[in-house]
Amino acid sequence: MASIRDYNVAEQLSSKLEEIRTKLLDQAMGEVLNGRVTELCQEHRRYMKSVFGTCFKKCKGDETIFDMIKTYKEDLKEKTSLQKEKSAEHLEVVSEIEDKEHHKALLFQRIEKLKKDQAKNRELIQSQNKANKDRLKKLNKCKDIFQKPLSLEIKKIQVIQSQNKANKDRLKKLNKCKDIFQKPLSLEIKKIQGR
Repeated sequence: MASIRDYNVAEQLSSKLEEIRTKLLDQAMGEVLNGRVTELCQEHRRYMKSVFGTCFKKCKGDETIFDMIKTYKEDLKEKTSLQKEKSAEHLEVVSEIEDKEHHKALLFQRIEKLKKDQAKNRELIQSQNKANKDRLKKLNKCKDIFQKPLSLEIKKIQVIQSQNKANKDRLKKLNKCKDIFQKPLSLEIKKIQGR
């Protein structure tokens, strides 16, 4: 064997010791590192699984949200179309109401006009009735004055129209003669027999 004092041998020994030490350190470090790496790998796998689970849940949640958004958009389109239809119907109803209001206003104007006409006609009828009453009073006075001296009988008559053509012709001729006396008051004037 060589002497330890030999520089080469000492150097070789120290290099061998260094190699063994490095191997042992590497081996020890490798075991520690392998254990730590294995732990880190397992931790990483667990973390990745949890991240993947979370991402999967979020993805499912996002899909659900997107489906809900799609459904809401479709509902919104339907509601918008229904609202447009209803607004069109509403406009039709409003125009019908306006037409009816206009018609109602016209009817009220017509009613007012008819009321005024009725009031005028009532006044006219009342004035004609008053005039007829005045004429009747005058005729009654004349009757009283002329009935006894002229031997006339003056009566009020009712005119009944006949459906017979011959009677109608006679009535027309008779009425032409008596229109002056009979029309205003429907009087019948005839000579009293026996006087």
